[in-house]
Amino acid sequence: MSKRFYITTAIDYVNGQPHLGHAYEKIIADVIARARRSLGQEVFFLTGLDEHGQKVQQAAQAEKKNPQEYCDALAADWQAFAKKLELTNDDFVRTTQPRHKEFVQATLAKLHAAGQFYKAGYTGFYSAKEETFLTEKDRLPDGTFDASYGEVVELKEDNYYFKLGAHQQWLIDTIEANPDFIAPSYRRNEVLGFLKNNKLEDLCISRPAARLNWGIPLPFDPEFVTYVWFDALVNYASIADAHAALGLWPADIHVIGKDIVKFHAVYWPIMLKAMGLPLPKQILVHGWWQKDGAKISKSTGNVVDPIAVINEWGLDAFRFYVLRELDIGPDGNWTDTGFRSRYQAELANGLGNLVNRSLSMLKRYRNGVVPARSNELAADAAKAADETRALFKQSQLQAALQSIWGLVNRANKYVDETAPFKLAKDPAQAQRLDEVLYNLAESCRVLAVLLNPFLPGTAAKIYAQLGLAGAPDKLADATWGGLQPGHQTGEPAPLFPRKDEPKP
Repeated sequence: MSKRFYITTAIDYVNGQPHLGHAYEKIIADVIARARRSLGQEVFFLTGLDEHGQKVQQAAQAEKKNPQEYCDALAADWQAFAKKLELTNDDFVRTTQPRHKEFVQATLAKLHAAGQFYKAGYTGFYSAKEETFLTEKDRLPDGTFDASYGEVVELKEDNYYFKLGAHQQWLIDTIEANPDFIAPSYRRNEVLGFLKNNKLEDLCISRPAARLNWGIPLPFDPEFVTYVWFDALVNYASIADAHAALGLWPADIHVIGKDIVKFHAVYWPIMLKAMGLPLPKQILVHGWWQKDGAKISKSTGNVVDPIAVINEWGLDAFRFYVLRELDIGPDGNWTDTGFRSRYQAELANGLGNLVNRSLSMLKRYRNGVVPARSNELAADAAKAADETRALFKQSQLQAALQSIWGLVNRANKYVDETAPFKLAKDPAQAQRLDEVLYNLAESCRVLAVLLNPFLPGTAAKIYAQLGLAGAPDKLADATWGGLQPGHQTGEPAPLFPRKDEPKP
């Protein structure tokens, strides 16, 4: 049995509603999943929710709900959000599900029996907001802690610790031996820099149930619950185990945000080593979005509501903008003007205009019947298909879109060069017009196949307008010559209706 390509997003913490950053991460993973399926691979795509921990307990108390009720209500919102984004996820994990909890407890019991944990007293500072312990190193020069930690309290308590430090050199060696393990490369360099310049502290993996009871109880000591990160990271393996027959582990790609690199690139590999499981093949780290050059913030009202954008402009326009505007890695800057201008220039005037005029001319001049094959744009189409295939294998989504738009622009230029509306006026040019119309219609078909992972709704519409059955979901179909002479195309209709400019 061949292994499935297993891709995950981070699981989202249920202490609020989804925002642009969540949508972006999910769309990256969805496009990679669709791209891998188009390459002929069996794919398993996982997303879901992280539902334990102090922040959830506090948020539930504030709403006078028990934590499970609180999580159930929010989970419905997050699952509706995944549906709105038309994600092709194969499963949706919630860390409150029995299948996950049982796996976490079995893992804890196994590691405890293997001597990976020890109990020790702790006196120090704790940030409930970040659910993390702080040390003297985290203090500012004036003795206070950064405001991002919220209220910091002094704690004195016993806890269980996982022997992270013992694996530090092994982890350095592993990352150095596997250059693609953390991508992009500058994130890998940051992790190596951290590991080489700091002594890795052992990881506190418990919280006293007296202080926090909303968590998975330690199987070997019911007075403690599991630290939320030790619980959350294990979801990738617990769900692989739940689908053991599919042969999912190791994960091929964990798609995560830059703020949780340490958990995924330091804690998680060491946890897996202790669990006796192979490491994931890649941790793919994306950046954060700003809006209009400033931090996205609910309190200042500087936000982008993905649902509102999708309702106004369509899902494919939203998917296109976040992937075309921002490569996976650096931070990005959302501007409404930038969104509008990409919509007009690249979607409406670029792709939409090409498909509409190509099929409208075919209908007007040849009653929508495909003429004899001609290969003038075959080399351009093959170049776009070959580049896209190679870029899909490297998860280079922005570059793949740029390559596909190379074909969009070439075909639009071809219309200007050949002027089919002039050829149509001269009966002696009938064969030349046939050649032009075939090249344009076939370019539209190839584009539908290449665009399907990014703009699935649009790709399906192009196929329907071409009168083709099935979905354009196999990259092998991007080979030139798929449209057969004599085939009857469907009705052309605008793919991206033009929007009026807002009144000043």
